[in-house]
Amino acid sequence: MKRVDQPFLLKRGSEDDQDSLLPHKKQRSLAKKLSDKERDKTRISIGPAFPRWRELREQKQLQFDWQLAFFFLDRYQWERRRENWVSKPLFQPSHDPPEHLLNCSAEHCPGTSRAKENIPVPKKANDEPHQSHRQLQAEYGYLRQELDALQAENQMLKEELEKSKFSYANVKCNARQLLFFTGFTSVIFHWLLTKINDSVERISQKLSQEDHLLVVLMKLRLGLNNTDLAYRFNESTTTISNIIRSWIPTMAIILRPLIKWPSREAIRRNMPDIFDPNFTKCRCIVDFAEISIARPSNLTARAQTWSTYKHNNTIKYLIAFTPAGAISFLSPGWGGQVSDRQITYDSGFLGRLEPRDQIIAERVFQIRSELAAQGATFRIPHFARRKKQLSAHELETSRQLSRVRIHVERVLGRWKDFKILQSVIPLSQVDMLDDVVVLCSALTNLCKSVVPKSKQ
Repeated sequence: MKRVDQPFLLKRGSEDDQDSLLPHKKQRSLAKKLSDKERDKTRISIGPAFPRWRELREQKQLQFDWQLAFFFLDRYQWERRRENWVSKPLFQPSHDPPEHLLNCSAEHCPGTSRAKENIPVPKKANDEPHQSHRQLQAEYGYLRQELDALQAENQMLKEELEKSKFSYANVKCNARQLLFFTGFTSVIFHWLLTKINDSVERISQKLSQEDHLLVVLMKLRLGLNNTDLAYRFNESTTTISNIIRSWIPTMAIILRPLIKWPSREAIRRNMPDIFDPNFTKCRCIVDFAEISIARPSNLTARAQTWSTYKHNNTIKYLIAFTPAGAISFLSPGWGGQVSDRQITYDSGFLGRLEPRDQIIAERVFQIRSELAAQGATFRIPHFARRKKQLSAHELETSRQLSRVRIHVERVLGRWKDFKILQSVIPLSQVDMLDDVVVLCSALTNLCKSVVPKSKQ
């Protein structure tokens, strides 16, 4: 039988041939051993050439010295594009070099071969990190100063922005401003807030309770429209309207007891000297106040609110002041077409009078007979209607009444300091006009009286 040679049974040859004929796994194992030997040789020969070898290895976060050596050699390979290598590198890249290799500094990539030669590091390369550190420190100090300056400027601008906002927190710092916008001092303002705080609703979360009250008082005191108030407080017109419609009726109910009809003895104790000796029995000074409203589109409402005295569409109120200047009576609102006599009779004013009371007015009202039925007298200035001149008694009485009328006008002027009473009320706000008048009257009684006190 003919013997067949096996393909893997070859003749013994040279060592190179024997290595080339080894199985594939043995070839890889041998190559790895050779590579490890070369790696150890490289580490031994290159290591002493770098005094800062360990420091550089820690900077690159490498574990072994040979890893740093191959890092330098790989960087050198990509820069020089050498074709012949002393030995095979640890890894063979098949793409462009990583970015961290391209950005490597010159001190990390000495231009020498992987051979056993010592590579000195220039002194300039050692100084560069220190110079870079000093430069970074200087830049850090400059940026830190700039940051502190910007933060201080930002804080200052925030404070200026807070001061520019219209709010009670800014207004209360100036007593004159608070008195102008509200008509009250801070003490009365806080008393009002304490009085109504539990009964009113906070409409806007952006505004404090103090700001809500400030909106209402500015509406009454200055007669500002809702658009103006919305711009001042950085709110919507709807929010301002909701605040006014919610707060004014509630405040009118709470503060209405401030409009009180005093007893005859209380009036005499507080009677000013200007009323002596002819008007010591004066119980009150009456007047009919008419507030203009927008022209109604309904013909019936237009006719009912037309005033022949003001020549405009108005709502009429009967208002009474004590001799000391406090508002003691206020009737509901009536159309301007309603007569003074009907308002006097239907408002309940006559039921508060007592016999021998004196009622003073600054102009003629057709209510003398109604007052006489209650035993009260009506004192008004005398007018020369059908006579050429007044008698001596009438002239003296009119002169005395004229001094009293000055104080009546002052009291009425204090009430009309609320500019909303002098403005034209829109039809959308006529339904809350009674509450507005009541609130203005109650707030007037909180103000200091303009009538001089008695010397006693």
